[in-house]
Amino acid sequence: SIKMDLLHSNGVLIIQHLQRDYRAYQDFLNFMSHVGDPRNIFSIYFPLWFQLNQVVGTKMIWVAVIGDWFNLIFKWILFGHRPYWWVQETMIYPNQSSPCLEQFPITCETGPGSPSGHAMGSSCVWYVMVTAALRYTVRWKDKSAVTLHRLTWSFLWSIFWIIQISVCISRVFIATHFPHQVVLGVFAGILVAEAFEHTPAIQTASLRMYIKTNLFLFIFALGFYLSLKLLDIDLLWSVPKAKKWCANPDWINIDTTPFAGLVRNLGALSGLGLGINSEMFIKSCKGKNSRKLSFRILCIAASLATLQLYNFVKIPTHTEYLFYILSFFKSAAMPLTVVALVPYCVHSLMRTTEKKLN
Repeated sequence: SIKMDLLHSNGVLIIQHLQRDYRAYQDFLNFMSHVGDPRNIFSIYFPLWFQLNQVVGTKMIWVAVIGDWFNLIFKWILFGHRPYWWVQETMIYPNQSSPCLEQFPITCETGPGSPSGHAMGSSCVWYVMVTAALRYTVRWKDKSAVTLHRLTWSFLWSIFWIIQISVCISRVFIATHFPHQVVLGVFAGILVAEAFEHTPAIQTASLRMYIKTNLFLFIFALGFYLSLKLLDIDLLWSVPKAKKWCANPDWINIDTTPFAGLVRNLGALSGLGLGINSEMFIKSCKGKNSRKLSFRILCIAASLATLQLYNFVKIPTHTEYLFYILSFFKSAAMPLTVVALVPYCVHSLMRTTEKKLN
C-alpha cells in the first residue's frame, strides 16, 4: 500500500507537470485521447480495413473485443484508482493540502483505472494494422525491395510508438490515468494482438462459434461480478467515486461504466458473426465485384458515412438496463452494416448499372 501510494503521488507530480507545462498542447492532447477511444475501432478503423482486407478487418474486431474484455477483468482485479478522485481521498498529503488537478469533459471515467482501456485498445488495434501492412512488404525479394521494406518497417513502427506515446500522455494529462496504468495498457494490448497473430481459427468461425464465444465472455464476466458481490466485494466501487469527485456532473457518462463496455463489445462481436455468416455477405463480398477497386472504395465511403449517422442516434440513459439493451443492438448493427448491408447494396447497385449498360 505504501509503495502504491508512492507510485500514485509520483504520478500526480507528472500530471501537474503536464498540465502546467503542456497547456499549449491541450487541444492536441484532447484529440489524441479521442484517437485512443476504443469506440473508434468499430466506427473508423474496422470499416476501412474490412473492405481492403477481410482477414485483417475480422481480426481487428476479435482483438478489440477480447482485449477490452481482458481490460475489464484486469480492472476488476487490480482495483486501480484514477488520479482525479485519488488526490481527494488519499491521506498521504499533510494538512489535507491535496494537489489541484484540472479536470476536462473527458476526464470523468467511471470504471477503475488500471490498465488504461484507451491505451490498451489503441495499442492492440494499431499493432494489427502495422503488422498487416508489413506483411505485404515482407514478400519483396530483390535487394532494393528489401531496403524499402526495412525503411517501411522503421517508419510504421515509429508511427505506432508516436501514436501510443501521444495517447498515453493525453490520458495522463487529463488526469484520468496514472502513468503506470497507461504503460500497462499499452503492453497488455500488444500481448493480446500478438496472440491473435497465431489464432487463424477466427477467420473460419461459424455463427455457432460466435454465439458460444459471446456467451462465455458474458457468463464469465457476470459470474465473476456476482461471485465477488456475494463476498461483499463491490466491483462497481469506482462509479460512486467518479460521481462524487467529478467537477461537473454533466461529464459523467453511463457509457464509461464497466458493463457498458462489455455490452458494446458483445454486440459488436455478434454483429460481425451475423454479417460474415449471412447470405448478403456471401453474395456481395465473395462475388466477382468484390475484386474490383471501385466496389471496395464505394463500400468504404458508404460504410463510413452510414456509421457516422449512427452517432446521431442517442440512446436514452434514464433506465440503465434499457440503455444496455439498446447499446447492444446499436453495437451489433455497426459491423453488420459494414460486413453485409452496405456491400450488398453496393453490389446490387453495380449489378443493376451493368445490366443497363449491356
